Amino acid sequence: MPKRNLRCTAFVGTEMVSSGPLEKVALALKERLRRDATVTPLVFEDATARPIDLDLRGTDDAIVQRLDDDPDQGLKPPARAPGRPKLGVVPREVTLLPRHWDWLNNQPGGASVALRRLVDQARHADPVAERVRRAREATYRFMTALAGNEPGYEEATRALFAGDSARYDALIAGWPVGVRHYARLLSLDAFEEKS
Repeated sequence: MPKRNLRCTAFVGTEMVSSGPLEKVALALKERLRRDATVTPLVFEDATARPIDLDLRGTDDAIVQRLDDDPDQGLKPPARAPGRPKLGVVPREVTLLPRHWDWLNNQPGGASVALRRLVDQARHADPVAERVRRAREATYRFMTALAGNEPGYEEATRALFAGDSARYDALIAGWPVGVRHYARLLSLDAFEEKS
């Protein structure tokens, strides 16, 4: 999916300014900054509530163009060398105890195949619990960024992780409309009884 279509939500202070595809949100923020250049917007990816940095300088066309620009500043990838295709494999460091490495190395296919198999098994073992965990983390990430000074924030966080949806809803009821709405949206899957 092109980055410009990434679903996100933007805030200025506690006011929700725009929600939808990143392109629409970026242009709405640009318009808001034309009216008041002193505001500091915050943009959150809807799936994870991770912050998104936007470069809102220049024309609307320039802003939209930058949304999909290559992070390597247009550098072409190196020509592929002969051999096995990459297949999207990303090498990273994993720290394990010697007994773990011994076990992994004795598995069919070696350590990498065994780790991929274990990860896939864990991902599919309890999809409801995984969905609840992701929703809670996203909600907590947003609440920490924008609602940390709201009344009942700490208790709302406790209710979120305790899975107490009634208490959570009651505690955020007095928060600013945009913050409350987005926190509820992010937490839709955070409570097992609602999943």
